[in-house]
Amino acid sequence: MRFNNKTAVVTAAGAGIGRAIALRLASEGAAVVVSDINDAAGAETVALITAAGGTAAYQHANVSDAAEVQALMAFTLDNYGRLDLAVNNAGIGAMPKPMEEISEAEWDRTVNVTLRGTFLAMKSQIAHFRAAGSGSIVNIASVAGISATPSLTPYGAAKHGVVSLTRSVALENAAHGIRVNAVAPGAVETAALASLPADAKAGYAAEVPMKRLGQPEEIANAVSWLLSQEAGFVTGVVLPVDGGTSA
Repeated sequence: MRFNNKTAVVTAAGAGIGRAIALRLASEGAAVVVSDINDAAGAETVALITAAGGTAAYQHANVSDAAEVQALMAFTLDNYGRLDLAVNNAGIGAMPKPMEEISEAEWDRTVNVTLRGTFLAMKSQIAHFRAAGSGSIVNIASVAGISATPSLTPYGAAKHGVVSLTRSVALENAAHGIRVNAVAPGAVETAALASLPADAKAGYAAEVPMKRLGQPEEIANAVSWLLSQEAGFVTGVVLPVDGGTSA
């Protein structure tokens, strides 16, 4: 119960990695503010947390909208009076295609949610943590943020931006009691991958040195550790959780 008496915000926590993180933090004692743009999915995450004896509340938030990000912070403080931990998980990609075929709309949508959304969320969180004198942030990056991403250039560019934000803001705030880190997942068995035919899933798994897909709970394990005081001397780190892919 290392997060007793602490409050956490997790964006895009309605399913997949975000839900696994929210459930993990709640199981370790945090009051969790679940945010998403899918209200039914967000409410389901809250219901799962409360059914297990945890504390959670839901707030709709499109992280690419500055006003909604500010409303998320206000909701957190109104309901729990504090914010200690933040996980910026929201991000989207686009269909794979060569760069010259990518539309401006596809580029803008991916960058607006994945990179601008992380920037806006961090801006709000850092302002609060500076005033409080402490805080811990984990951004969800990707192996696409630390390697080349042919045919996935908008997503790769946005996740590279998340990596840069993480490292730069970590150094800006290292002397202010604020830690900022990131986790870079590899191929993880979320709903999108789980819905693929068995042979397609096997193909993804075959490309991983460990010869299997990761599980959302394995990403949550890394996030929980980075947020905790067990990682109290760790900041500016981008931790791959990818079965060896980035090695």
